[in-house]
Amino acid sequence: QVRVKETGGGLVQAGNSLTLSCTAQSGTFSPYGASWWRQVPGKEREFVGTIDWGNGGTWYADSAWGRFRISRDKAGGILWLLFNNPQPEDTAVYYCAGASTAENYYSRRYDIWGQGTQVTVSP
Repeated sequence: QVRVKETGGGLVQAGNSLTLSCTAQSGTFSPYGASWWRQVPGKEREFVGTIDWGNGGTWYADSAWGRFRISRDKAGGILWLLFNNPQPEDTAVYYCAGASTAENYYSRRYDIWGQGTQVTVSP
């Protein structure tokens, strides 16, 4: 089973763009589809958006349209999340996830998870 790790988190000032990356710790990250999620303490993990690894098609949660952009390097096995104009309410732990099969992807059952990276947005 591939293990993945998120990088790029930290403290960012509101309005300054930020990019998170997700790569494999061993092997190559090559899921059927991948996604980004985020979680604030005391709340459920929230879906941000997803990407079809094969054709690069993306889909976002309603609250994420126009504010985040997901992309991937298919050959290199890298997943990215670009924040456009982050705000303090975007402060959370951000997770990348992969679905290893088409069945899992279309059922939104992600079976590859990173440990998360903290993003803190200051006013």
